[in-house]
Amino acid sequence: MCLCRGFGLTVLTSVLHQCKFICGVKVLPGQVCGRGCVWRPALLSRASSSVVSRFKMPSSDGEPEPKKAKQGESDLDIHTRLLRERKEMAEIVTKFKFNKKRVQMLSKVDEVPDCDGVVYWMSRDQRVQDNWALLFAQRLALKYEVSLHVVFCLVPSFLDATYRHYQFMLKGLEEVEEECCKLNIEFHLLPGEAKDALPKFMEEHHIGGVVTDFSPLRVPKQWREDVLEVIPKNIPMCMVDAHNVVPCWVASDKQEYSAKTIRRKISDKLPDFLTKFPTVARHPHTSKYKAKPVDWEVTEKSIEVDRTVGPVEWANPGTHSGLNNLNEFCLKRLRKYADQRNDPNVKALSNMSPWLHFGQVSAQRCVLEVKRYKKKLRDGVEGFVEEAVVRRELADNYCHYQPKYDQLEGAYKWAVDTLNNHRNDKRPYLYSREQLTEARTHDDLWNSAQLELVTTGKMHGFLRMYWAKKVLEWTQTPEEALQTAIYLNDRFSLDGRDPNGYVGCMWSICGIHDQGWAERSVFGKIRYMNYDGCKRKFKIDGYISRFGGKKHKYIPPPTTD
Repeated sequence: MCLCRGFGLTVLTSVLHQCKFICGVKVLPGQVCGRGCVWRPALLSRASSSVVSRFKMPSSDGEPEPKKAKQGESDLDIHTRLLRERKEMAEIVTKFKFNKKRVQMLSKVDEVPDCDGVVYWMSRDQRVQDNWALLFAQRLALKYEVSLHVVFCLVPSFLDATYRHYQFMLKGLEEVEEECCKLNIEFHLLPGEAKDALPKFMEEHHIGGVVTDFSPLRVPKQWREDVLEVIPKNIPMCMVDAHNVVPCWVASDKQEYSAKTIRRKISDKLPDFLTKFPTVARHPHTSKYKAKPVDWEVTEKSIEVDRTVGPVEWANPGTHSGLNNLNEFCLKRLRKYADQRNDPNVKALSNMSPWLHFGQVSAQRCVLEVKRYKKKLRDGVEGFVEEAVVRRELADNYCHYQPKYDQLEGAYKWAVDTLNNHRNDKRPYLYSREQLTEARTHDDLWNSAQLELVTTGKMHGFLRMYWAKKVLEWTQTPEEALQTAIYLNDRFSLDGRDPNGYVGCMWSICGIHDQGWAERSVFGKIRYMNYDGCKRKFKIDGYISRFGGKKHKYIPPPTTD
């Protein structure tokens, strides 16, 4: 006998079944899932099948199945379908019940004074549609019957960003400008930091309210604080989390220890936030201050970045291309996602990280699209939701509540202690940052992973873990390892300088969101990965031959007396 507490049923079966909510717990006969989730039997006897057939299993979030494509709409034409679905949800945002928990006031005042316009200061979420921040800004502008402006402040350099990153971003912003023009929304690309450019713009355009998007990282946080200091005190400024499905401050009010501790909090709130989007409509109030068309060629030449790291071929920037990639994933690769996503030789990943990082595609849109296939590909859908919602939002949670998110001091005490205890352990190999950058190590698998990163701007998720852990093993100190891994990721990966990247390095090197393991040299209790372990997981020869990593003769660095 096996109880399913989620339905209050007694089901006759003598085999293992599995909870099919987010937790995925395997449950033995006579036991129940710890939270009483929806479950799917791994195998049913005739008796149990007859009982279960009387009940229709609900979707994991209680949402109804999406409408089928109308006649004349192809599964391949995601853009036409989304245009229709947004209008069906609400033709204009004022007819949509906006969840105000997505919004956080930054200023002391919240009333918009007499003005000619509202501005959305775009930063992290660089898209028009499926953007809660822009939707809220339009809602505000419609309420006060004023014009709507979108401003992006372009700094000439940013951390370790290269031409690869700026080119991807600028091409996406060019698409934003085109779409804003069609919607009677003025788009302005302002040079310099927001604290210098935004106040002058607001004065010249008689702006009465500022809406911006959310980022948990310290530099964007400082930008927001700086702007709040210099804009007039009678003008309200608010922040909207348009990046996460469940807003970061709603998901949890503290730093969560692991995915296990945040998963339930997020899943309980998903029904309130995992909704369809209304459309950003053509704005009815025309601005008397027209935006100057952006000269994108001149803008591209003005940036002061490393141009030796160039664009990649496989990922075309912009929302349109990002949605095409998402649709292709759903149609071709999602069926492999559940079982084969950890095999670097199989095309099973969504590859959405570049568009998600720059906010050119909404993570919420990704989840909504993938969930259309939950009846046929349930395991793959749930695996994707775990990665795109739980793991991504766990990364934002860590960076939001932990100011030292990219430093050893930001790790748990047990991890700091164990790394310090093994700080002076002899390293089997020692490599300089230059050698690692150029993939000149004795390890052909690691070299291939580094070459994948350098040439494609991306590295397979499974190998990211192995790659970062070897950096810990091959550098003098944990601090050097962490700085090197972050530098390489930020310089070459299209999704560099992202909470997911920082947390990935911190997980691999400092044990964040992990537990202690058997103690060993150099790593201490940090989880260990090695070459032979990768060989057991997948056929490494195929991966190595694809990216051309070679085994280089190891030459020890000169000793200093």
